[in-house]
Amino acid sequence: MNTLRKEPRSSPAAASWTEVDEDDADQRIDNFLVRTLKGVPKSHLYRLLRTGQVRVNSRRVEATYRLQPGDRVRLPPVRAAMPHGREPGSAGPSIARLSPHALLEDNALLVIDKPAGVAAHGGSGVSRGAIEQLRAERPDLRFLELVHRLDRDTSGVLLLAKKRSALTNLHAQIRAGEVKKSYLVLVRGDWSNDRQHVRLPLSKHLTTSGERRVSVSDDGSPSHTVFTRLRGFPGYTLLHAELVTGRTHQIRVHLAHLGFPIAGDDKYGDFTLNKSLPRLGLKRMFLHAARVEFRHPTSGEMIAVEAPLAQALGRFLGSLEQSGSTASPP
Repeated sequence: MNTLRKEPRSSPAAASWTEVDEDDADQRIDNFLVRTLKGVPKSHLYRLLRTGQVRVNSRRVEATYRLQPGDRVRLPPVRAAMPHGREPGSAGPSIARLSPHALLEDNALLVIDKPAGVAAHGGSGVSRGAIEQLRAERPDLRFLELVHRLDRDTSGVLLLAKKRSALTNLHAQIRAGEVKKSYLVLVRGDWSNDRQHVRLPLSKHLTTSGERRVSVSDDGSPSHTVFTRLRGFPGYTLLHAELVTGRTHQIRVHLAHLGFPIAGDDKYGDFTLNKSLPRLGLKRMFLHAARVEFRHPTSGEMIAVEAPLAQALGRFLGSLEQSGSTASPP
């Protein structure tokens, strides 16, 4: 008995050829295919490479091959299978449209105010993240890549590059420590220092359940955060955090290690406190990427992009102010 195949299959149409330009150069062929053949599962793309249906300059290549300017890529005819009930070109039901969250866009950059609850990219049980969503919403963009990442539950400024040259330039700025990232964060406890430099090395590890975690460790990578006290509330303190280095979960782990867990942090926070927060109006982690400063990759002009504090976080601060000691941690 024949069964319907859910993966894309070749159609009778002829293959097409595309020439690699400067913007597409120096990327792996598998990543190029993901962006070019939108909606086609990666497993099928790798099969096309293995069987030689995708070729570069008429030759078979490995998935790790990096494209060069002038390379001619053969693209076989494929049809992306759509989930039941979804029309081609649909952005999908899992994430609300992100284009309305744009803070800045020009010929090199797209900067959005990422909502909390949206992963920066798919993977680890997340079928679609911000990058996949925006590629679906903006099929006019030949190139779109994340410049950096934000945790799923962190809202705020997220940079994406519309040109490979812009991506390379911004990555070089990040490595040189020239990109400044500032966050607003609410912690449990009374933070007394007006300004404090925290230098604690961080190390990654996996839990017994296979989840990624970060902890302070003497043999970890050097990590530096500068915290500035903005305002105190009963049982809480609002801080400004500036990343000097950009390690995974750096702000969250530094604060938790110092005894000032972030309100609503489900990985490193105070779990007893977190259970009480939804009834007080906080249903997410209070960590917001408020501002990013960098040199524009094309003009060289200094750019500062800001994202206003998410409404849910602003309302929670208002409730703390009004309720006084009633909102203090248990």
